[in-house]
Amino acid sequence: MRALLLLAPAVLALSACGSTGNPPPITPLARYALQVEPGLDRTAFAVHDTGVSPTQAAALRDLAGRYARAGEGPLKIESPADGDPKAIEQAWAMRAQLAAMGIPAEHIQMASYTAPDPRAPVLAGFETVEAVITNCANERRSMRARYSNQSSLGLGCAITSNMAAQIDNPRDIQHARGMVPADSGRSAVVFANYRAGEPTSTPQEELIRGRIARAVE
Repeated sequence: MRALLLLAPAVLALSACGSTGNPPPITPLARYALQVEPGLDRTAFAVHDTGVSPTQAAALRDLAGRYARAGEGPLKIESPADGDPKAIEQAWAMRAQLAAMGIPAEHIQMASYTAPDPRAPVLAGFETVEAVITNCANERRSMRARYSNQSSLGLGCAITSNMAAQIDNPRDIQHARGMVPADSGRSAVVFANYRAGEPTSTPQEELIRGRIARAVE
């Protein structure tokens, strides 16, 4: 009996050691989750005496397209503080072009930044988010034999990283997109033709159907 009493503290100590550390995840894939980190989409535009160049106008169109797809918050145009008047003039010309490209004027913010040169570039950009892509090669893992039902370390890293690399808009990780109205124009045409007893398919569909029928024959 005394031997059993002496063994009891040792058993309790071993069980306590086995329970230390973080609890295992509910599912193996719960070790890794899609996450985002802040980013900045910004372009520097050299100042020209003649104003915005054609190349810069094309870069502004690309910037406006990216902002329309994934931008939130203001689109900021920054000219050098106490800079050359041409730099300020170009900054406002860029604002006018962005507004003409469809960016609401209230979303365009004019600002200045401390620059080492009065003719420093004009900066235009917006804050964005980027999907976190984990380097799975650096993740801790163990290939040794294990005698439990727990999954191996690193399981789920590659899947999550591949998903993060393929997501078009990382903001979809943060929240779902809002619903847009359904485009019922084609449906209305189909129902109208159906009620009138006319074919509901398009000429292109009839052409494809004919090609498939000839191929089957």
